[in-house]
Amino acid sequence: MESIGKSMKHHNQRSIRLQRLRCSVQNYDWGKRGTDSLVARLSALNSSSEIDPEKPYAEIWMGTHESGPSFLIQNGDENNGFLSIGSESLSLKDWVLENPKVLGEKVVQKWGSDLPFLFKVLSVGKALSIQAHPDKELAKVLHKFMPNLYKDANHKPEMALAVTHFEALCGFISLEELKVVLDNVPEIEELVGSEDANKVFDITDRDDENKVTSVLRSIFTHLMSASKEMITTIITKMKNRLHIESQGRLLTEKEQLVLQLERQYPADVGVISAFFLNHVNLKPGEALYIGANEPHAYIFGECIECMATSDNVVRAGLTPKHMDVNTLCSMLTYKQGYPKILQGVALGPYVTRYLPPFDEFEVDCCQLPQGESAEFPAVPGPSIFVVTFGEGIIYSIDLKGDVITEGDVLFAPANTQISITSASQLQIYRAGVNSMFFQAS
Repeated sequence: MESIGKSMKHHNQRSIRLQRLRCSVQNYDWGKRGTDSLVARLSALNSSSEIDPEKPYAEIWMGTHESGPSFLIQNGDENNGFLSIGSESLSLKDWVLENPKVLGEKVVQKWGSDLPFLFKVLSVGKALSIQAHPDKELAKVLHKFMPNLYKDANHKPEMALAVTHFEALCGFISLEELKVVLDNVPEIEELVGSEDANKVFDITDRDDENKVTSVLRSIFTHLMSASKEMITTIITKMKNRLHIESQGRLLTEKEQLVLQLERQYPADVGVISAFFLNHVNLKPGEALYIGANEPHAYIFGECIECMATSDNVVRAGLTPKHMDVNTLCSMLTYKQGYPKILQGVALGPYVTRYLPPFDEFEVDCCQLPQGESAEFPAVPGPSIFVVTFGEGIIYSIDLKGDVITEGDVLFAPANTQISITSASQLQIYRAGVNSMFFQAS
């Protein structure tokens, strides 16, 4: 580790130390409950708290967003590579604001004195709302005119990396698939009208993209804008039909999913709209990224999630929360086709990197067998590490190192080289600014 010490000798020693973080947990109703939730188990270890077996534990937030802030944890020993700060109540946001050099010069130039990404762990017990996240231009407008609903002016591209089997709805199915849906789900035509349905059937390969987008926007908007009474009637009719048909045939995967969603959110328009969206099944280690203005809903499973620092969500189904149907239907891109699934790129025998097409973030997954080590070279931006399983030793500015265990969350300033050695099988995830951003700038 001698080279690490040399590489850091020109930095202010107090500003480069790793920071242990105490992180916020969100108890949204869709979260897994009690000890079934990875979020609950990690949060209990992170904050030395008890797990309520009846309570949903949906998300851990690791970052600077005011809706779920992280705080620096006081450590009495200044000689072990961790900075003692005198009070546990100092937020990471305030500390970064006072010490912007921990972000690195290029990050400050691009995003100012704040962390550009928000890191999360999600435990999804039932479906989240059908939603989309606005681009920067729309986010500014929504925040200006409805700040109580849209808390910031930033966009929110995001990526979900499966820890367990993970299900989601994401993006619109292809035109050919939509024609099959309209043939096989007569209740949709009854809901939107034969005129819209026929427009879909009339589209051919010779029609340009703008016409396809216009037709899809029209039928989806009519669907999402239908009256509550009409939606209730149609869903009841669909449920009865599928129940009868299930006596004579095996229901399709999408039909089974729609019935599952109906049990979770009875008489909700999101149940029908799920037919329009791709059903994505991620294996552990696969990732899905979602750009601005793309419809999606997480269905079940546990994942690591990273996004630009924002909490802007436009919802229009599968939720008891405020739904903004007009905004959602007008903002969507209506791109069709199955989303790209990231398998990650191996950086070595134990580290895999996931690079979405967004400047704000990337995610590394480190799986260390007992007694093995992994290096995280110094990078020009900040990183956050979360230990999801096992224990080990983390080294940064000196040879002593420090024990890390499940539930630990650590902030690493820019230009900090990290080495990790496992004491048992160890699983740790890192979020940082996208390395392609530094190569391009």
